[in-house]
Amino acid sequence: MSKTPQAQEQLSELEKAMDVIIDVFHQYSRREGDRDTLTKAELKLLIEKQLVNYLKHVKNKATIDEIMKDLDINKDSQLSFCEVMLLIIRVTIATHEHLHEVEDQQHQQQHKHQHQHHH
Repeated sequence: MSKTPQAQEQLSELEKAMDVIIDVFHQYSRREGDRDTLTKAELKLLIEKQLVNYLKHVKNKATIDEIMKDLDINKDSQLSFCEVMLLIIRVTIATHEHLHEVEDQQHQQQHKHQHQHHH
């Protein structure tokens, strides 16, 4: 699955981001057990290394056990790429909302700040 440099250049930012998600999944899925699924240990490692900042924005940060149970739709004690994508989607949505909250707070502070200057 080696990509030619030419093909790489034609990818959009979003396509590159998708590629990165797939590559990161495989970095962890290939460590033990089935090469295309995550065991609980692999999931724990992926979260600790790859979601350390953004998972904070997901309210009530669940334990690895809870996350695993929640994502493991077919209850086979391992996570397929599709099941892991659910976590990535949730974290991405929560982070997007968090960024808007931060922007709103900054905007309100700027507004107050500007308002004080008028007096």
